[in-house]
Amino acid sequence: QVQVVESGGGLVQPGGSLRLSCAASGISFSIYNMGWYRQAPGKQRELVATISTGGSTNYADSVKGRFTISRDNAKNTVYLQMNSLKPEDTAVYYCNAQAKYSTSVRYWGQGTQVSVSS
Repeated sequence: QVQVVESGGGLVQPGGSLRLSCAASGISFSIYNMGWYRQAPGKQRELVATISTGGSTNYADSVKGRFTISRDNAKNTVYLQMNSLKPEDTAVYYCNAQAKYSTSVRYWGQGTQVSVSS
């Protein structure tokens, strides 16, 4: 059974930091491209950052220079380090695992809430 589980969300003040974690089980993690997406109330889900099986990264313009995605294949975990958080970063953050061999094979986590407010 495939499980993708996010953790690390919470409430933080503007300018603060959080680190999200996403643990995946039931898949061969090293052959999955991993990504973080977010969805704010009333808005569509949007890409935040992705990391390929080879470690190449991609970021939304809105988070470049502030967020860092990384992966630990030994722990089947992907991370999102978020610094200099802004109120507009408030959203539910979702982890996505997409098989390298097929774009139709993908799994989502249940999401973790990140709230940035003073």
